Amino acid sequence: MNQFVPYFLGEQAAPWPRAADTQKCIRAGGKHNDLEDVGFDTYHHTFFEMLGNWSFNDYFKPEAIAWAWELLTTVWGLPKERLYATVYQPGEGDPADFDQEAYDHWKAIFEKEGLDPAIHIRSGNKKDNFWMMGDTGPCGPCSELHIDLTPAGDTKGELVNADSPYCIEIWNLVFIQFNAEPGGAFKPLKAKHVDTGMGFERVAGIIATTKNFTDYTQPPSNYNSDLFQDIFSHISNMSGRSYGATMPNNRDDLSGEELNDVIFRVLADHIRTLSFSIADGILPSNEGRNYTLRRILRRAVMFGKRIDLKPGFFTKLVDPLVDKMGGFFPELEEQRDVIRKVIASEEKAFDRTIDRGLQLLDKITYQSGGNISGEEAFELYSTYGFPFDLTQLIARERGLSIDEAGFQRCVKQHAETGRAGHVSTEISVVEEEKLHHTQFSGFNQDDLTGFNTELIGYFGGEETDFLITTQSPFYAEMGGQKGDKGTIVLSDGTMIEVLDTVKDNVGHHLHVVARDPALKGHVGEAVTMHVDVERRRAIQRHHSATHLLNWALRETLGDHVRQAGSLVATDHLRFDFDHFEAMTPAEIERVERMVNQQIIANGGVNWFEVPFQDKPEDVIATFGEKYGAVVRVVDIGGYSKELCGGTHVGATGELGLFKIKNESAIAAGRRRIEAVCGESAFEMATQNFAELHHMASKLSCKPAEIEDRLTKLLDHSKDLEKKLRAMEQKQAQSQGGDLLSTAVEKDGIKWLAGQVSAANPNDMRGLAVDLQKKLGPSVVVLGGVFGDKVTVLALATPEAITAGHKAGDIIRNLTAKLGGKGGGKPDFAMGGGSDAAALKGALAEVVT
Repeated sequence: MNQFVPYFLGEQAAPWPRAADTQKCIRAGGKHNDLEDVGFDTYHHTFFEMLGNWSFNDYFKPEAIAWAWELLTTVWGLPKERLYATVYQPGEGDPADFDQEAYDHWKAIFEKEGLDPAIHIRSGNKKDNFWMMGDTGPCGPCSELHIDLTPAGDTKGELVNADSPYCIEIWNLVFIQFNAEPGGAFKPLKAKHVDTGMGFERVAGIIATTKNFTDYTQPPSNYNSDLFQDIFSHISNMSGRSYGATMPNNRDDLSGEELNDVIFRVLADHIRTLSFSIADGILPSNEGRNYTLRRILRRAVMFGKRIDLKPGFFTKLVDPLVDKMGGFFPELEEQRDVIRKVIASEEKAFDRTIDRGLQLLDKITYQSGGNISGEEAFELYSTYGFPFDLTQLIARERGLSIDEAGFQRCVKQHAETGRAGHVSTEISVVEEEKLHHTQFSGFNQDDLTGFNTELIGYFGGEETDFLITTQSPFYAEMGGQKGDKGTIVLSDGTMIEVLDTVKDNVGHHLHVVARDPALKGHVGEAVTMHVDVERRRAIQRHHSATHLLNWALRETLGDHVRQAGSLVATDHLRFDFDHFEAMTPAEIERVERMVNQQIIANGGVNWFEVPFQDKPEDVIATFGEKYGAVVRVVDIGGYSKELCGGTHVGATGELGLFKIKNESAIAAGRRRIEAVCGESAFEMATQNFAELHHMASKLSCKPAEIEDRLTKLLDHSKDLEKKLRAMEQKQAQSQGGDLLSTAVEKDGIKWLAGQVSAANPNDMRGLAVDLQKKLGPSVVVLGGVFGDKVTVLALATPEAITAGHKAGDIIRNLTAKLGGKGGGKPDFAMGGGSDAAALKGALAEVVT
């Protein structure tokens, strides 16, 4: 509803007096987070459709209430006697008065229907019946409609707002009549408005569950409507299981059938959330709302593993979802392939994460004695990408406890370390009422040198000083573009070097200069400003190149590409963007070629200012950026149009040459391109050319023959490595023959323990497996010294485990004697230590 706030506040006239809509909503983070409840009940979702109608100073409470009752009871046929309305009754400290007007309208309706208002009208305080979009902003009392879905339908409203799945809120009528102001005051608005919200899934589920209000014997569930049935059918086909529509009584003690149904609901809900989000250009990654999507996907994959769904199962749910909803939401159909690719990439990446994380969790389980430390949980989170809530889920299944406070301490410490390594300066030296905002005059290239203005402010910092002028041609660092450097000439001819230009939090350009308190005496004097023009031009070239790169990426990879950060410097640019896989060499070449073609075309770069709400639809706005009422549109050749407050070249030909240096991943679902243009590109091309010829000279060949020559050298190296490997394996087999003769029999099984010489622990493990095959029912324990560390491993056959000899226990006892630790599963375990001298004796004790 943010787009409507100016209408509610009277700042702008609404283009229409009324509206009706469906909103795609996600509740999975922040103030409204339903993620952990999804699946464990039958009415929460991370994604849902909100149906609503709006009035912008047109109709108000009488019409909204009457029309809501008419739609529910007359048009859809909901049973009147099962419906309850709530009205606002302030509690202690709550704003406004009792909503008498809403109460009177509901009272008249229920009396007309022969229903007792004392029973069918319930009251609620600020928590339940006063709607606010935030701490400040438009707000007002609301009136909800609830339906009683108990078999008898005779609860007389006692279950309203009691968190019962048998009494569900289906519609909320919000009457926007106040503005919450800073400080806690609630000021009446000049005009009154209506905003209603109805959960589509809830209404559809109620109608389906009750068989159009004829049968109330089944537990109510949103998941019973045909919005979910096609997805359930695909899950059934993949798993061989069926959805039973059970409702859990205790989420910590689920029956097998209840767990099965929880999983079906989780998968059906989560595929909707991921598909709709990706279709709107929001890709899973490691930050903000994008990380929320990653958590949702990982939660789905983890639940799917519980019913033995094979890797890649989640991606297969995209098609039934798009087939069902694509006719109503065409963006799903248009982005079907992208949705599949993104989810497949994320699912594949997390499948690897799961395996590594579970291996570590197995190790922790055997070593922990029933508790997972905060440090161990954080290692799972930071190293293996295991969300903490998933670790909690697995721990609960295994009867383990987690030091949550310790985990949060690790997260905080990690964040503080990151902040310490990131140099940043927050400047707030000027109060807004003291000095007007600096007027930037640096878009016009003619104003970059010899610009006359007045010095109006001096502020001393700890290491540098800050000068403020009425106007300035110096660009202050913002939006990824580096700030300008140059000089300021005082009225007495003194030249001051400007080291950088930054912006404070109220709009002043702060020219950073060396410490000199005497500068304070020049406040009020005229000064002349000179920007380092060559440096500015180099920055501008890279900034315009960033816009061309963004355009070429979207043309090559798709409209889902979203800028996620940038840096524009003198010698390079850095561009972060959301994309689900690494770019191919062909895609990188195409992007480079497209940008260079536009450079050769020498198209004009133009800009203009326009009210934000009037900006052309094809103009790109960067998510997360804050824009004012008036925005600046940068138009390059009519094909690249972005909101941008930075400086640019006059024509694309000024870029000279564009070259991508590197394309890499900075997080799953997020890529980074580093590139150069202008003189930097020329220098890089010259250097690469020289290096190529130097390499050719070293290899005694022509530059065109380098690849063939290197291929032959690498093949020769591989042959030598293969021969060396064969010799090592032969040596290991020889050791194995000697070790077999040392096996002893104990408890009806063979025991073999010995120290071996191997190239690495993996070779030692291979030798152990080979020995076990030859011994039959047995326990095999091997140890080796690798550098200054000792590694030991144990294998136990099923017969040994039955006899009480578990590999994990053996390794724990063994590593304790070696100054280390280890553990693992009953059939295989590994560990390490630091006392190499004790290895031989410790192994000997295993077989005694």
